[in-house]
Amino acid sequence: MPNINTKTYPSTPSRKVAFLGLGVMGYPMAGHLALAGHQVTVYNRTAAKAKAWCQEFARTSGQNQAIKQATTPRLAVQQAELVFCCVGNDDDLRSVTLGADGAFAGMATGAVFVDHTTASASVARELYGAAKNLGLQFVDAPVSGGQAGAQNGLLTVMCGGDQAAFDTAQPVAMAFSKAFTLLGQSGSGQLAKMVNQICIAGLVQGLSEAIAFGQQAGLDMLQVLEVIGKGAAQSWQLDNRGKTMIADQFDFGFAVDWMRKDLGLVLDEAKRNGARLPVTALVDQFYADVQHMGGQRWDTSSLIKRLR
Repeated sequence: MPNINTKTYPSTPSRKVAFLGLGVMGYPMAGHLALAGHQVTVYNRTAAKAKAWCQEFARTSGQNQAIKQATTPRLAVQQAELVFCCVGNDDDLRSVTLGADGAFAGMATGAVFVDHTTASASVARELYGAAKNLGLQFVDAPVSGGQAGAQNGLLTVMCGGDQAAFDTAQPVAMAFSKAFTLLGQSGSGQLAKMVNQICIAGLVQGLSEAIAFGQQAGLDMLQVLEVIGKGAAQSWQLDNRGKTMIADQFDFGFAVDWMRKDLGLVLDEAKRNGARLPVTALVDQFYADVQHMGGQRWDTSSLIKRLR
């Protein structure tokens, strides 16, 4: 199970919250809510993981009575003021929100649903409308920072929705965030996450080509990255992935399969809004090549494998 590193949590009143989805990101995110003193009920499709989460955080948070597991999303959200969610894709999100056992069927009037799934802007708007019709509030809030950001409680969260819902969620969500920002109306969070992934795709391909070029030229690339990292070429990717790319290490981090899912969302949205994304489309195909090489679960920095 993911490790979690404690932090200095914001001083906020204890709230009754639910967390749906205890994957690589959701498990530590929900853990930070418990460690910050909130009363957390969790739901996970694989019940054994929810049970393990409860055992771990009832012990580490000292809140045995406040940590609970539910067998359906509807049961998990009953009495919750805030519901956080982090699942895989649009269909997974609909499955935990809609229907007789979905969260929307169990939430109290006025409660806020905060979705951290990287999904489409269209499903965010769809669920915002469905929630509003039921007297509920919905915020799309995809995250950036990866597994390490979730474990350290230092995620960057991009939000779309109404100001009142955002204001309710923000103080509590700072338990696992370093920034939690409202960027506009429903769907804006998902669109901002797409901008984030466009930037990353181009940066990783550029860094891959730079390292491969330097190695082919016989340079000491560890020394080169140390030098150029002090200048205009500096980036998070260079600082955090450069050395591991040189060492041909990719068994960690944000998986290629996940990036391809995200870039699929980007390219679909670009078809709708008319944006031209030639580099992003090309890098998406390069990631398909990495998948065909068996790198579905490799870190996204594995783009350099195509060049060796």
